[in-house]
Amino acid sequence: MIGISKLYCGTVEASDPLRYGRRSGDLPSHLLQFSMDKKPVVVWNVTKACNLNCIHCYAGAGAGRPAVEELSNEDGVRLIDDLASFGVPVILFSGGEPLMRPDLNELASYAVGKGLRAVISTNGTLITEQRARELKGIGLSYVGVSLDGLEAVNDRFRGKSGAFALAMRGIKNSMEAGLKVGLRFTINKHNAEEISNIFDLLEKYRIPRVCFYHLVYAGRGSQMIDQDLSLDETRGAVDLIMDRTRLLHEKGFPVEVLTVDNHADGPYLYMKMLKEGNPKAGEVFELLKMNEGNSSGRGIGCVSWDGSVHADQFWRHLSFGNVVERPFSEIWQDISHPVMARLKDRKKYVKGRCAECRWLSICGGNFRVRAEAVTGDLWAPDPACYLTDDEIKGEKI
Repeated sequence: MIGISKLYCGTVEASDPLRYGRRSGDLPSHLLQFSMDKKPVVVWNVTKACNLNCIHCYAGAGAGRPAVEELSNEDGVRLIDDLASFGVPVILFSGGEPLMRPDLNELASYAVGKGLRAVISTNGTLITEQRARELKGIGLSYVGVSLDGLEAVNDRFRGKSGAFALAMRGIKNSMEAGLKVGLRFTINKHNAEEISNIFDLLEKYRIPRVCFYHLVYAGRGSQMIDQDLSLDETRGAVDLIMDRTRLLHEKGFPVEVLTVDNHADGPYLYMKMLKEGNPKAGEVFELLKMNEGNSSGRGIGCVSWDGSVHADQFWRHLSFGNVVERPFSEIWQDISHPVMARLKDRKKYVKGRCAECRWLSICGGNFRVRAEAVTGDLWAPDPACYLTDDEIKGEKI
């Protein structure tokens, strides 16, 4: 996760996380990515049920999908107790569509009561005025609503006519209830031209946050490898995101903009700032070192609907254990599995241009799931890294 607005527009300085000691439990949410102890943000896919059928869904969820066994309410409470004791800073309720789980409000409320920051990732279509008020009353910290573009493009991706209008209604209801709301947008060849429209939407409705996700080849997204952007197209998309972010900040709208799931964005942003003679480049370099790049198996983890524990929400084909049988905290710290052991210190094991890259300590070797999906080797270079050979040459940082 690269905070474009934090870094490029200077809304965070290197001294900010240092003031809190860089401990996960002490940092405010907007500084968590700079923590030193990297206690995991945990994505809990509470259900595989969904009212939509998105073509790029990493979880393979959707309407009419076979029913799967989910953690019981009792299992969920036990999981939350363990996460709170372990010092997990954030629990992200996802799916499927988390609002389809009948006891979501109860579980989220319990998590907040245990001191966790609770957020949800939703398609937004089920957020009525009443539901928005309920979520606000629970103490939910954030609602991330997934959109893939404006109406025509979004509804095609979501597999349902009217999905865009319903999502926008959900956003409006959430904002009116006083919830912090943001957009989630997954970039690919079929919607990259919608990036500018998304920025227009943010400005028009004063939506305070957006996350632009690079495509990860997992779930139904694994069928879209040939629909990912080319490396040059990715550079262009990141340039556009940075430029539009800066323009909004210059216009007095300090929107929070992040890019997610391609940690080449960090070095690329820093090099852009150097070329532009930006005086904040040195500050950004220090923050990127604190961020450390990809953190699957360390700073982010996932619990699936059945209790399986994964290195992140995309790595469903590999489980390290199940919370029904062992606590998450115990599974997470158990390095008897060779993959988990290597993920804790991945820089020693990446191969090829990743191993030789001067930015390895800042990028963290990028996304292992993409490397494995394309090459069959989870330690191979990430094929979505768009930095040139000249850009990665030199003495390691």
